[in-house]
Amino acid sequence: MALGLLAFLGLALLPQVADAAAKKTGKGTTLTVMTRNLYVGADVTPALRANSVDELVNTAGEIVKQVHATKFPSVRAASIAAEIKKRKPDLVGLQEVAWWRTAPVDLNAALGTPSASQTDPLGGDFLADLLKAVNRGGKQKKGVRYRAVVVNVNTGIDIEVPVNDDGNGSGLAGADHNERLTVGDAILVRRGVGIKTSHPSSGTYDTLLRIPGVKNFDLTRGWTAVDVKARGSRSFRFVNTHLESGDSQGTNLTNLGTTLARGDIRAAQAAQLVGPGGAAKSKKPVILLGDINSDDDTVPNNGDRNAYKALLAAGFRERSRANPLSCCLNDPFLVGGPNAINDFDHQVDHVVTNKKRIKFVKGHVDGRAPVNGLYPSDHAALTSVLKIR
Repeated sequence: MALGLLAFLGLALLPQVADAAAKKTGKGTTLTVMTRNLYVGADVTPALRANSVDELVNTAGEIVKQVHATKFPSVRAASIAAEIKKRKPDLVGLQEVAWWRTAPVDLNAALGTPSASQTDPLGGDFLADLLKAVNRGGKQKKGVRYRAVVVNVNTGIDIEVPVNDDGNGSGLAGADHNERLTVGDAILVRRGVGIKTSHPSSGTYDTLLRIPGVKNFDLTRGWTAVDVKARGSRSFRFVNTHLESGDSQGTNLTNLGTTLARGDIRAAQAAQLVGPGGAAKSKKPVILLGDINSDDDTVPNNGDRNAYKALLAAGFRERSRANPLSCCLNDPFLVGGPNAINDFDHQVDHVVTNKKRIKFVKGHVDGRAPVNGLYPSDHAALTSVLKIR
């Protein structure tokens, strides 16, 4: 009898057996999720709003210098990987997954289709750099390893321009090379812990912010999604998104040729996401997270709350920690200063669910202090431990 009891207790310590037992007793399955905005490395708005080719080339040069100064491949990737290793989320939603590439000077690529393919070693391929950092040493017995299950390579920007970043000359005549920026979103899943995924999907929203400049630029936004079964849990849908941040003017031009009031482009995107046919509209329970750029409390009630209200109207409820606040560092160089902690004064990153049987257990906010001289991002990382019954 003693041997039998020891054998039973030994089996109960195995994750699969423990979770199966929890399911039978109604205790549910514990799941940890994280939403992490990586920050593209610079404020790219001046280039998008440039009114001439020469202005575009000069502002793009300043952006590239800023990207190199914020050091994603050499510093920030390791800082964010450390956050992931510390919290060990089962699923991670990433936003602003940038890829900086270079090519010889070519104005046609700026006015036409981007074509640069060589990764800028100082700018980086954020997804590859992060996976390399987080999986380093992960083959050990208790290592933490991740893989990307969904990648939407253009949910933000895909633009290539000649840049003047060496300080010699000015405008197109002083251009040194082309630089291409592609920004996307991705979902990572932890390997070896009983997380099964299926039906990966991604897409873009119908209503986009149009930025007039040398040429009209439509700021693509979208979502990534996957169906998940976690250690015996019921199947659920996991959705990651990044809603528009730049529609905070009084009126904002859209790709549809219309103008919308403050916050209403991101509200239209939120409504599409949770509406009929949307990625977060499912018969299954849905865990939705990401950079929503909206809240019902910590942002002004002037239109910036509309997107979050659209999620609440669709039955979603908050499942994350709001203290301390997670957004956002004001210094585009990510150095900050002695009072930079005061920049984190609102919440736009969220974890929400649409079913009462997904309960919030506890949450964590990481990344509100510099590491090796740089903040990991302008956002903090938001982690939620959930119980799925």
